[in-house]
Amino acid sequence: MGTVTRDGGRAAAGGPGDDELAALDAHWRAATYLAAGQIYLKDNALLRTPLRPAHIKPRLPGHWGTVPGLTLLYTHLNRLIRQRESAVLCVWGPGHGGPAVLAGAWLDGSYSETYPDVPRTAAGARRLLRQFAFPGGVPGHVAPQTPGSIHEGGELGHSLAHAYGAAFDNPRLLVACVIGDGEAETGPLAASWHSTTFLDPVHDGAVLPILHLNGYKTAGPTVLSRLPEPELDALLRGFGHEPLHVTGDEPEQVHRDLAAALDRAVDDITRIQDVARARHPAATARDAGHATPPGHADDATERPRWPLLVLRTPKGWTGPAEVDGVPVAGAWRAHHVPLSGVRDNPERLAQLERWLRSYRPEELFDEDGRPTAQVLSCVPDGDRRLGASPYANGGLRLRELPVAPLERFAVRVDKPGVTLHEPVRVLGALLAQVMGDTRDRRDFRVVGPDETVSQRLRALFDVTGRAWQGALRSTDEHLARDGRVMEVLSEHLCQGWLEGYLRTGRHGLFCSYEAFAHIVDSMVNQHIKWLQTARELPWRAPVASLNYLLTSHVLRQDHNGFSHQDPGFVDHALNKSPEVVRVYLPPDANTLLCVAEHVLAGRDHVNVVVAGKQPCFDWLSLDDARAHCARGAGVWAWAGTDDGSRDPDAVLACAGDVPTQETLAAAGLLRHHLPGLAVRVVNVVDLARLLPHEEHPHGMADFEYDALFTPDRPLIFAYHGYPWLIHRLAHRRTGHPHLHVRGYKEPGTATTPFDAVVRNDLDRYRLAMDVIDRVPGLSVRAAAVRQTLADARTRHRAWIREHGTDLPEVEDWTWTG
Repeated sequence: MGTVTRDGGRAAAGGPGDDELAALDAHWRAATYLAAGQIYLKDNALLRTPLRPAHIKPRLPGHWGTVPGLTLLYTHLNRLIRQRESAVLCVWGPGHGGPAVLAGAWLDGSYSETYPDVPRTAAGARRLLRQFAFPGGVPGHVAPQTPGSIHEGGELGHSLAHAYGAAFDNPRLLVACVIGDGEAETGPLAASWHSTTFLDPVHDGAVLPILHLNGYKTAGPTVLSRLPEPELDALLRGFGHEPLHVTGDEPEQVHRDLAAALDRAVDDITRIQDVARARHPAATARDAGHATPPGHADDATERPRWPLLVLRTPKGWTGPAEVDGVPVAGAWRAHHVPLSGVRDNPERLAQLERWLRSYRPEELFDEDGRPTAQVLSCVPDGDRRLGASPYANGGLRLRELPVAPLERFAVRVDKPGVTLHEPVRVLGALLAQVMGDTRDRRDFRVVGPDETVSQRLRALFDVTGRAWQGALRSTDEHLARDGRVMEVLSEHLCQGWLEGYLRTGRHGLFCSYEAFAHIVDSMVNQHIKWLQTARELPWRAPVASLNYLLTSHVLRQDHNGFSHQDPGFVDHALNKSPEVVRVYLPPDANTLLCVAEHVLAGRDHVNVVVAGKQPCFDWLSLDDARAHCARGAGVWAWAGTDDGSRDPDAVLACAGDVPTQETLAAAGLLRHHLPGLAVRVVNVVDLARLLPHEEHPHGMADFEYDALFTPDRPLIFAYHGYPWLIHRLAHRRTGHPHLHVRGYKEPGTATTPFDAVVRNDLDRYRLAMDVIDRVPGLSVRAAAVRQTLADARTRHRAWIREHGTDLPEVEDWTWTG
């Protein structure tokens, strides 16, 4: 039987009548039949002839268990949209639910509009079924190829964060999010329940989580499905939800109960939004920008308790009840392919045919293979269809981000290496301007853990606040119901929110400690794969790039120490698609501004920007910074002693702010001690420039690389991160045998800033010694100089242990070249 309950009571009466109920059931049967057919059939798609082994796919890689529940929800969301004329986006979280969503999109016509070679005919049905998980076809899970999808379903746990990201600043949108009970066991999903504390009922849309509890994952029970209902309700209420339960295995009653539950949920959402928007009518067109002051009416506003649907239907519902005498439907065995070996086993083939014919396809498709009028009667029209939602193709809604002229924010540089600024603080003024200039549009957000002020982005709070719907206290600062800075101590949640926000046509920035960006390694993998695939689909419009600002970086963790030192996110990112990934290491404030201007305008990329928040020397004027960033890598002629009259004796290269300072200090030491030595200084901003152009769009041709770094002279490269990455990027170059890289090698502790580089042999003295060691014949001629440099390192160790500060010659150093 079926039940729908809330607070122990029956859902409101007035659900679908008999005719509508029959139509809903017809649509559900059609979608479920097509989904099952995708797993098994390559021919005879509508069973117009008896089933034969030749009609069966040679490999059956699909999954069945979650499919009937997803087709049921597709059917009822259609009804909801058609009756309410609502804008609804659905995020389909359960793994391997692709057949259900593809079937729903084909039935509503959006699939055929997107892929005209798969029409809503018998021939189109054959192609739809045949291509699923077939060579040259479509994946087994929801993916960029799926119309109406913003979600890559290969890795579980991201759906609810994506749904909230889609809802932020989309006040007319309802995002239904189907969560599998296996998916609900993941860390990212568990964190995502906190999102109700950040959803503003005035400016944002709504999210309706639908927790689909079919009881099992691959081979065992799921945690939430075995919780007693009162415990589950207590958990969900604690996260800010009011659960509605629909439970059953009798289709007619489940249809009635699910329709009633969805109606009630949308009524509750509408009531919450109407009350909030009536209370703040002017706020819907502006961003308040500051913390709500103590005593303001919002202090007494309770956080809404949003509806949530718990749908319990059997795993593999409507599929084979038993196979070879063991339970399948309603058990874990339904997770994969319920019937295997059907090509070779006549009894299995007959059982498969009985199963598929139980949906009565002859009633659902006409002679030409088109869905009947009854099947389509619940389907909405136009872009209200789930497969045609413009929110799911966010690039169509994307507007260019207003970025003010950089001259308003740039620092003045009359001479390199004399003045100091905190690069991220300078950037913060630019980001605050962007935040202010999008006040009415509300299509730009900054996400990150609880460090916005610490990361020197305090200027953002002059124009907006931290998003917050929880209780407010007099000691709070910068909290706002309508804030557009998203702070939460879950990198998973920050990543998921931003992905959902970008894929629905907006812009954003993720600011993180460098070491802890690794927490979202697998999530950024999926986003990169999404972008890589989407770029190959002509119907998907480009979306704004995902921009990481990694600060509090590895070489300035002198107070936090070893636990906060890991520059490897760059290595991880550069392993991925060269068409998508970009990595920038601006050495000062003006180059950071130029890089930021570039990445904020980007489309379909993942940009990783590593920049320090501590005071840093200003090296380049804005004009010079623009030219340098456009090159991506270039000679700083003013820093070296290479006058161009002959090949340099050695090249000192650098990437990153601290390595740049140490490189220039090393160049100064060599200029002082060995004035006749020709040293070239090269700075790299765009790390992909080191790759061959055949391997990355930003890569250099061999002749460019050799002209910059030389093919045969010692190249000492001071790099911000792990040194072996530079070797990997440059391994095919002619001059690679002469390349020697200094970088972070894992020695770390709480210590002085300069000691952090000394411990990793990345300091100025070591770099100068490397040149002496590698220029032919120089080690003999300059033995005394080398000894002086080595002695300085010894003095350094003694000094910091006595004084707790760096050597005066280091602390007071400025560029004097």
